[in-house]
Amino acid sequence: MKKLVRITTIPDSLKVLLKGQLKFMNQHYDVIGVSGNGDAMEYLRQNEGIRTEIVEMTRRISPLKDLVATYKFYRLLKIEKPHIVHSHTPKAGIVGMLAAFLAGVPNRFHTVAGMPLLESRGFKRALLNFVEKLTYYFATKVFPNSKGLYHIILEEGFTKANKLQLIGKGSSNGIDISHFNKENISKKEQDQLKKELGITPNDFVFVFVGRMVTDKGINELALAYDKLSKICNNTKLLLVGWRENDLDPLLPETEMILNSNPNIIEAGFQADVRPYFAISNILVFPTYREGFPNVVLQAGAMQLPSIVTNINGCNEIIQHSKNGLIIPVKNVDAILESMTWCLNQHDHLKEMSNNSRDLIAENYQHTYIWEELLKMYQSTE
Repeated sequence: MKKLVRITTIPDSLKVLLKGQLKFMNQHYDVIGVSGNGDAMEYLRQNEGIRTEIVEMTRRISPLKDLVATYKFYRLLKIEKPHIVHSHTPKAGIVGMLAAFLAGVPNRFHTVAGMPLLESRGFKRALLNFVEKLTYYFATKVFPNSKGLYHIILEEGFTKANKLQLIGKGSSNGIDISHFNKENISKKEQDQLKKELGITPNDFVFVFVGRMVTDKGINELALAYDKLSKICNNTKLLLVGWRENDLDPLLPETEMILNSNPNIIEAGFQADVRPYFAISNILVFPTYREGFPNVVLQAGAMQLPSIVTNINGCNEIIQHSKNGLIIPVKNVDAILESMTWCLNQHDHLKEMSNNSRDLIAENYQHTYIWEELLKMYQSTE
Protein backbone atom coordinates (compact mmCIF):
# COMPACT_ATOMS: atom_id res chain seq x y z
CA MET A 1 0.00 0.00 0.00
CA LYS A 2 1.37 3.41 -0.98
CA LYS A 3 2.18 5.91 1.76
CA LEU A 4 0.42 9.23 2.29
CA VAL A 5 1.89 11.81 4.69
CA ARG A 6 -0.37 14.57 6.05
CA ILE A 7 1.50 17.34 7.88
CA THR A 8 0.25 20.29 9.96
CA THR A 9 2.03 22.70 12.29
CA ILE A 10 0.16 21.66 15.45
CA PRO A 11 -1.53 18.28 16.09
CA ASP A 12 -4.94 19.78 16.89
CA SER A 13 -5.17 20.76 13.22
CA LEU A 14 -4.90 17.11 12.20
CA LYS A 15 -7.40 16.15 14.89
CA VAL A 16 -10.03 18.85 14.33
CA LEU A 17 -9.68 20.10 10.75
CA LEU A 18 -9.35 16.62 9.24
CA LYS A 19 -11.57 14.65 11.61
CA GLY A 20 -12.68 11.39 10.02
CA GLN A 21 -10.84 12.09 6.76
CA LEU A 22 -7.60 10.47 7.91
CA LYS A 23 -9.41 7.27 8.89
CA PHE A 24 -11.14 7.23 5.50
CA MET A 25 -7.87 7.72 3.61
CA ASN A 26 -6.20 5.04 5.73
CA GLN A 27 -8.41 2.49 3.96
CA HIS A 28 -6.67 3.37 0.69
CA TYR A 29 -3.18 4.45 1.79
CA ASP A 30 -0.75 3.88 4.63
CA VAL A 31 -1.39 7.26 6.27
CA ILE A 32 1.21 8.94 8.48
CA GLY A 33 0.24 12.07 10.43
CA VAL A 34 3.11 14.47 11.11
CA SER A 35 2.97 17.45 13.46
CA GLY A 36 4.34 18.88 16.68
CA ASN A 37 3.86 16.87 19.86
CA GLY A 38 0.62 17.03 21.84
CA ASP A 39 -2.26 15.00 23.28
CA ALA A 40 -3.93 15.00 19.86
CA MET A 41 -1.28 12.63 18.53
CA GLU A 42 -2.52 9.83 20.78
CA TYR A 43 -6.10 10.64 19.73
CA LEU A 44 -5.09 10.28 16.08
CA ARG A 45 -3.53 6.88 16.68
CA GLN A 46 -6.53 5.61 18.64
CA ASN A 47 -9.43 7.18 16.73
CA GLU A 48 -8.16 7.69 13.18
CA GLY A 49 -6.03 4.54 13.25
CA ILE A 50 -3.01 6.18 11.64
CA ARG A 51 0.70 6.24 12.44
CA THR A 52 2.11 9.50 13.75
CA GLU A 53 5.54 11.13 13.74
CA ILE A 54 6.64 14.25 15.61
CA VAL A 55 8.33 17.21 13.93
CA GLU A 56 8.23 20.30 16.11
CA MET A 57 7.31 23.54 14.31
CA THR A 58 6.54 27.04 15.47
CA ARG A 59 3.80 29.30 14.09
CA ARG A 60 6.07 32.34 14.46
CA ILE A 61 8.74 33.47 11.99
CA SER A 62 11.81 31.56 13.21
CA PRO A 63 14.34 30.75 10.44
CA LEU A 64 16.65 28.55 12.54
CA LYS A 65 13.83 26.43 14.01
CA ASP A 66 12.23 26.20 10.57
CA LEU A 67 15.44 24.86 9.05
CA VAL A 68 15.74 22.27 11.81
CA ALA A 69 12.14 21.19 11.24
CA THR A 70 12.70 20.97 7.48
CA TYR A 71 15.79 18.79 7.96
CA LYS A 72 14.00 16.45 10.39
CA PHE A 73 11.05 16.08 8.03
CA TYR A 74 13.40 15.51 5.09
CA ARG A 75 15.10 12.67 6.98
CA LEU A 76 11.72 11.11 7.80
CA LEU A 77 10.68 11.26 4.14
CA LYS A 78 13.90 9.62 2.96
CA ILE A 79 13.14 6.71 5.30
CA GLU A 80 9.40 6.40 4.55
CA LYS A 81 9.49 7.21 0.80
CA PRO A 82 5.83 8.28 0.54
CA HIS A 83 3.88 8.59 -2.71
CA ILE A 84 2.16 11.78 -1.53
CA VAL A 85 2.94 14.53 0.99
CA HIS A 86 -0.06 16.78 1.69
CA SER A 87 0.44 19.83 3.93
CA HIS A 88 -1.98 22.16 5.71
CA THR A 89 -1.33 25.46 7.57
CA PRO A 90 1.31 28.01 6.47
CA LYS A 91 4.36 26.84 8.42
CA ALA A 92 3.80 23.16 7.73
CA GLY A 93 3.31 24.20 4.11
CA ILE A 94 6.80 25.60 3.56
CA VAL A 95 8.46 22.97 5.77
CA GLY A 96 6.52 20.14 4.17
CA MET A 97 6.79 21.19 0.54
CA LEU A 98 10.50 22.11 0.71
CA ALA A 99 11.46 18.87 2.49
CA ALA A 100 9.31 16.79 0.13
CA PHE A 101 10.88 18.50 -2.89
CA LEU A 102 14.39 17.83 -1.62
CA ALA A 103 13.48 14.24 -0.77
CA GLY A 104 12.15 13.61 -4.26
CA VAL A 105 8.53 12.91 -3.26
CA PRO A 106 6.64 12.80 -6.59
CA ASN A 107 3.31 14.27 -5.43
CA ARG A 108 3.47 17.34 -3.20
CA PHE A 109 0.09 18.86 -2.33
CA HIS A 110 -0.64 21.91 -0.19
CA THR A 111 -4.08 23.03 1.00
CA VAL A 112 -4.61 26.77 1.51
CA ALA A 113 -7.23 27.47 4.16
CA GLY A 114 -7.01 31.17 4.92
CA MET A 115 -4.08 33.56 4.57
CA PRO A 116 -2.83 35.33 7.70
CA LEU A 117 -0.45 37.32 5.48
CA LEU A 118 -3.39 39.31 4.05
CA GLU A 119 -3.57 41.28 7.31
CA SER A 120 0.20 41.95 7.41
CA ARG A 121 2.02 45.02 6.13
CA GLY A 122 5.51 46.24 5.25
CA PHE A 123 8.55 43.98 5.56
CA LYS A 124 6.58 41.23 7.27
CA ARG A 125 4.11 41.11 4.37
CA ALA A 126 6.94 40.99 1.83
CA LEU A 127 8.58 38.13 3.73
CA LEU A 128 5.33 36.16 4.04
CA ASN A 129 4.60 36.71 0.33
CA PHE A 130 8.02 35.28 -0.50
CA VAL A 131 7.46 32.23 1.70
CA GLU A 132 4.01 31.69 0.16
CA LYS A 133 5.48 31.74 -3.36
CA LEU A 134 8.20 29.29 -2.31
CA THR A 135 5.61 26.92 -0.85
CA TYR A 136 3.64 26.89 -4.10
CA TYR A 137 6.83 26.55 -6.16
CA PHE A 138 7.83 23.37 -4.35
CA ALA A 139 4.29 21.96 -4.48
CA THR A 140 3.04 20.04 -7.52
CA LYS A 141 -0.59 20.98 -6.75
CA VAL A 142 -2.17 23.65 -4.54
CA PHE A 143 -5.72 23.25 -3.22
CA PRO A 144 -7.41 26.55 -2.22
CA ASN A 145 -10.36 25.56 -0.07
CA SER A 146 -12.63 28.27 -1.49
CA LYS A 147 -13.26 29.95 -4.83
CA GLY A 148 -12.33 33.28 -3.26
CA LEU A 149 -8.90 32.02 -2.20
CA TYR A 150 -8.37 30.59 -5.67
CA HIS A 151 -8.76 34.07 -7.16
CA ILE A 152 -6.73 35.78 -4.41
CA ILE A 153 -3.80 33.45 -5.10
CA LEU A 154 -3.89 34.36 -8.79
CA GLU A 155 -4.31 38.08 -8.10
CA GLU A 156 -1.33 38.07 -5.71
CA GLY A 157 0.78 36.23 -8.28
CA PHE A 158 1.69 33.38 -5.92
CA THR A 159 1.42 30.74 -8.67
CA LYS A 160 -0.18 29.96 -12.03
CA ALA A 161 -3.71 28.61 -12.55
CA ASN A 162 -2.42 25.24 -13.80
CA LYS A 163 -1.19 24.44 -10.27
CA LEU A 164 -4.50 25.26 -8.58
CA GLN A 165 -7.45 22.96 -8.03
CA LEU A 166 -10.60 23.34 -5.95
CA ILE A 167 -11.70 20.09 -4.28
CA GLY A 168 -15.46 19.71 -4.66
CA LYS A 169 -17.24 23.01 -4.01
CA GLY A 170 -14.82 24.14 -1.32
CA SER A 171 -13.91 23.21 2.28
CA SER A 172 -10.98 21.08 3.48
CA ASN A 173 -13.08 18.43 5.17
CA GLY A 174 -16.79 19.15 4.68
CA ILE A 175 -19.14 18.45 7.57
CA ASP A 176 -20.84 15.46 9.16
CA ILE A 177 -24.47 16.58 9.11
CA SER A 178 -25.57 13.56 11.14
CA HIS A 179 -23.36 14.81 13.98
CA PHE A 180 -24.21 18.49 13.56
CA ASN A 181 -27.95 18.06 13.91
CA LYS A 182 -30.07 20.06 16.35
CA GLU A 183 -32.19 16.98 17.04
CA ASN A 184 -29.19 15.45 18.83
CA ILE A 185 -29.46 18.07 21.59
CA SER A 186 -32.55 17.48 23.72
CA LYS A 187 -34.71 20.29 25.07
CA LYS A 188 -33.70 19.22 28.56
CA GLU A 189 -30.02 19.68 27.67
CA GLN A 190 -30.75 23.05 26.11
CA ASP A 191 -32.71 24.27 29.12
CA GLN A 192 -29.99 23.11 31.50
CA LEU A 193 -27.27 24.90 29.53
CA LYS A 194 -29.32 28.09 29.38
CA LYS A 195 -29.79 27.95 33.14
CA GLU A 196 -26.05 27.47 33.71
CA LEU A 197 -25.23 30.43 31.48
CA GLY A 198 -27.92 32.73 32.88
CA ILE A 199 -29.95 32.86 29.67
CA THR A 200 -33.69 33.28 30.15
CA PRO A 201 -36.34 31.64 27.91
CA ASN A 202 -37.16 35.03 26.37
CA ASP A 203 -33.58 35.98 25.52
CA PHE A 204 -32.53 36.32 21.88
CA VAL A 205 -29.05 34.79 21.68
CA PHE A 206 -26.32 35.91 19.27
CA VAL A 207 -23.45 33.42 19.26
CA PHE A 208 -19.85 33.63 18.09
CA VAL A 209 -17.74 30.46 17.84
CA GLY A 210 -14.02 30.62 17.11
CA ARG A 211 -10.76 32.09 18.30
CA MET A 212 -11.25 35.20 20.44
CA VAL A 213 -8.83 37.37 18.47
CA THR A 214 -8.77 40.64 16.55
CA ASP A 215 -8.69 38.88 13.15
CA LYS A 216 -12.06 37.29 13.88
CA GLY A 217 -13.72 40.69 14.30
CA ILE A 218 -14.23 40.44 18.06
CA ASN A 219 -13.38 44.11 18.62
CA GLU A 220 -16.13 45.25 16.25
CA LEU A 221 -18.59 42.63 17.49
CA ALA A 222 -18.16 43.62 21.14
CA LEU A 223 -18.61 47.32 20.36
CA ALA A 224 -21.69 46.72 18.19
CA TYR A 225 -23.34 44.46 20.75
CA ASP A 226 -22.55 46.83 23.61
CA LYS A 227 -24.53 49.51 21.75
CA LEU A 228 -27.35 47.08 20.95
CA SER A 229 -27.74 45.83 24.51
CA LYS A 230 -28.30 49.38 25.76
CA ILE A 231 -31.36 49.83 23.55
CA CYS A 232 -32.71 46.26 23.26
CA ASN A 233 -33.68 44.16 26.26
CA ASN A 234 -33.67 40.36 26.43
CA THR A 235 -30.59 39.71 24.32
CA LYS A 236 -27.35 37.86 25.03
CA LEU A 237 -24.03 37.61 23.22
CA LEU A 238 -22.53 34.15 23.72
CA LEU A 239 -18.81 33.91 22.94
CA VAL A 240 -17.47 30.37 22.55
CA GLY A 241 -13.75 30.07 21.92
CA TRP A 242 -10.23 30.45 23.23
CA ARG A 243 -7.85 33.40 23.52
CA GLU A 244 -4.54 33.86 21.71
CA ASN A 245 -3.39 36.96 23.56
CA ASP A 246 0.27 36.38 22.70
CA LEU A 247 -0.38 36.21 18.94
CA ASP A 248 -3.44 38.41 18.35
CA PRO A 249 -4.71 40.25 21.44
CA LEU A 250 -7.96 42.18 21.66
CA LEU A 251 -8.04 45.95 22.17
CA PRO A 252 -8.13 47.25 25.78
CA GLU A 253 -11.51 48.87 25.03
CA THR A 254 -12.86 45.49 23.98
CA GLU A 255 -11.63 43.87 27.16
CA MET A 256 -13.44 46.57 29.16
CA ILE A 257 -16.70 45.83 27.34
CA LEU A 258 -16.33 42.06 27.82
CA ASN A 259 -15.70 42.56 31.53
CA SER A 260 -18.42 45.12 32.19
CA ASN A 261 -21.40 44.11 30.04
CA PRO A 262 -23.50 41.57 31.98
CA ASN A 263 -25.23 40.36 28.81
CA ILE A 264 -21.98 39.13 27.25
CA ILE A 265 -21.20 35.54 28.21
CA GLU A 266 -17.73 34.11 27.64
CA ALA A 267 -18.01 30.32 27.61
CA GLY A 268 -14.37 29.68 26.67
CA PHE A 269 -13.22 26.73 24.57
CA GLN A 270 -15.76 23.93 24.21
CA ALA A 271 -14.94 20.53 22.77
CA ASP A 272 -18.56 20.15 21.66
CA VAL A 273 -20.07 23.36 20.30
CA ARG A 274 -23.39 21.82 19.23
CA PRO A 275 -25.29 22.64 22.47
CA TYR A 276 -24.22 26.29 22.14
CA PHE A 277 -25.54 26.46 18.59
CA ALA A 278 -28.74 24.73 19.73
CA ILE A 279 -29.58 27.45 22.28
CA SER A 280 -28.77 30.34 19.94
CA ASN A 281 -30.79 32.25 17.35
CA ILE A 282 -28.07 33.32 14.93
CA LEU A 283 -24.29 33.04 14.46
CA VAL A 284 -22.39 36.34 14.16
CA PHE A 285 -19.05 35.77 12.45
CA PRO A 286 -17.46 39.13 11.50
CA THR A 287 -14.04 37.71 10.60
CA TYR A 288 -11.46 39.60 8.52
CA ARG A 289 -10.17 36.59 6.59
CA GLU A 290 -10.95 32.91 6.17
CA GLY A 291 -10.32 29.94 3.96
CA PHE A 292 -13.57 28.05 4.19
CA PRO A 293 -15.01 28.49 7.69
CA ASN A 294 -16.12 25.25 9.37
CA VAL A 295 -18.02 27.26 11.98
CA VAL A 296 -20.44 28.60 9.37
CA LEU A 297 -20.95 25.08 7.99
CA GLN A 298 -21.59 23.72 11.49
CA ALA A 299 -24.03 26.48 12.35
CA GLY A 300 -25.94 25.94 9.13
CA ALA A 301 -26.20 22.21 9.73
CA MET A 302 -27.63 23.05 13.16
CA GLN A 303 -30.34 25.15 11.44
CA LEU A 304 -28.68 28.39 12.46
CA PRO A 305 -28.45 31.27 9.95
CA SER A 306 -25.31 33.39 10.03
CA ILE A 307 -24.26 37.02 9.83
CA VAL A 308 -20.91 36.91 8.00
CA THR A 309 -18.49 39.36 6.44
CA ASN A 310 -18.17 39.67 2.69
CA ILE A 311 -15.01 37.61 2.30
CA ASN A 312 -14.10 34.42 0.48
CA GLY A 313 -15.54 31.27 1.99
CA CYS A 314 -18.17 33.06 4.05
CA ASN A 315 -19.82 34.61 1.00
CA GLU A 316 -19.78 31.21 -0.74
CA ILE A 317 -21.63 29.39 2.05
CA ILE A 318 -24.10 32.19 2.85
CA GLN A 319 -26.58 33.45 0.28
CA HIS A 320 -27.69 36.88 1.43
CA SER A 321 -31.20 36.87 2.91
CA LYS A 322 -31.64 33.15 2.12
CA ASN A 323 -29.59 31.47 4.88
CA GLY A 324 -28.00 34.50 6.47
CA LEU A 325 -26.76 38.06 5.98
CA ILE A 326 -23.54 39.29 4.36
CA ILE A 327 -22.03 42.53 5.68
CA PRO A 328 -18.86 44.60 5.05
CA VAL A 329 -15.63 43.75 6.88
CA LYS A 330 -14.53 45.76 9.96
CA ASN A 331 -17.82 47.67 10.09
CA VAL A 332 -19.35 48.18 13.54
CA ASP A 333 -22.46 49.88 12.17
CA ALA A 334 -23.13 47.00 9.75
CA ILE A 335 -22.91 44.46 12.58
CA LEU A 336 -25.25 46.56 14.72
CA GLU A 337 -27.75 47.02 11.88
CA SER A 338 -27.79 43.32 11.00
CA MET A 339 -28.30 42.25 14.62
CA THR A 340 -31.09 44.79 15.03
CA TRP A 341 -32.72 43.52 11.81
CA CYS A 342 -32.69 39.96 13.20
CA LEU A 343 -34.51 41.09 16.33
CA ASN A 344 -37.27 42.68 14.25
CA GLN A 345 -37.69 40.13 11.45
CA HIS A 346 -38.76 36.94 13.22
CA ASP A 347 -40.56 35.41 10.21
CA HIS A 348 -37.69 36.03 7.82
CA LEU A 349 -35.20 34.73 10.39
CA LYS A 350 -37.23 31.53 10.73
CA GLU A 351 -37.26 31.13 6.95
CA MET A 352 -33.47 31.52 6.83
CA SER A 353 -33.15 28.98 9.62
CA ASN A 354 -35.25 26.47 7.67
CA ASN A 355 -33.08 26.95 4.57
CA SER A 356 -29.75 26.65 6.37
CA ARG A 357 -29.46 22.89 6.89
CA ASP A 358 -30.65 21.95 3.39
CA LEU A 359 -28.03 24.15 1.72
CA ILE A 360 -25.22 22.60 3.78
CA ALA A 361 -26.46 19.04 3.20
CA GLU A 362 -26.66 19.59 -0.56
CA ASN A 363 -23.16 21.00 -1.00
CA TYR A 364 -20.79 20.19 1.87
CA GLN A 365 -21.28 16.64 3.13
CA HIS A 366 -17.91 15.45 4.46
CA THR A 367 -18.04 12.16 2.56
CA TYR A 368 -18.40 14.07 -0.73
CA ILE A 369 -15.25 16.10 -0.01
CA TRP A 370 -13.32 12.94 0.97
CA GLU A 371 -14.31 11.12 -2.21
CA GLU A 372 -13.33 14.08 -4.38
CA LEU A 373 -9.92 14.32 -2.70
CA LEU A 374 -9.41 10.56 -3.05
CA LYS A 375 -10.07 10.87 -6.79
CA MET A 376 -7.33 13.49 -6.94
CA TYR A 377 -4.90 11.22 -5.06
CA GLN A 378 -5.70 8.23 -7.24
CA SER A 379 -5.25 10.24 -10.43
CA THR A 380 -1.52 10.38 -9.58
CA GLU A 381 -1.11 6.59 -9.60
